[in-house]
Amino acid sequence: MHVEFLLEETSAEEALKAILPKILGLNNTWTIHAHQGKRDLLAKLENRLKGYSRWLPEDSVIVVLIDEDRRDCLALKQRLENTALVAGLGTSSHHGRRDRIQVVNRIAVEELEAWFFGDMEALLTAYPRIFRRLDREAPYRDPDAIRGGTWEALARVLKRAGYLRESLSKIEVARTVSRHMDPRRNKSRSFCCFRDALGRLQ
Repeated sequence: MHVEFLLEETSAEEALKAILPKILGLNNTWTIHAHQGKRDLLAKLENRLKGYSRWLPEDSVIVVLIDEDRRDCLALKQRLENTALVAGLGTSSHHGRRDRIQVVNRIAVEELEAWFFGDMEALLTAYPRIFRRLDREAPYRDPDAIRGGTWEALARVLKRAGYLRESLSKIEVARTVSRHMDPRRNKSRSFCCFRDALGRLQ
């Protein structure tokens, strides 16, 4: 199987570089295409999918991963599903002309960094000065329910632990944490939906 990943930003690309081999193994291949933010991805998505519809091989699938960013999750998912349908590609809710799933749409709730909070062991290994019982504090017990932006929450945690410098970027954090992540133990529901969707494709 080959997977084409369409992402909204480079930090997600860096995270997936480390995570995908742990989910997809060595028998599958993938290509990652990062965009310049959500607006850029959504603006280009229909044309990209129409392009894929003309050549996508039988053993290939497209995965679109986008942050919720405090939007209506169901409405955002429906927008992605409708875009695939207009392009003539099948999804889990509508198999399309070829009667198979060609596009898998997944949403990180509310942002990618919730996936890092979902694997507290990876986060603590990457940044060991973080409070060891952080996941027992009320704001962090449910990674997908963290309010006010998960990147902002993670930045506060890193600053409190003495890590946050002006040069510490989302890309650097994604690269550092993801290399320690174990997809089997993640507590983020949106990560588990992503992981399980990839598992069903194999």
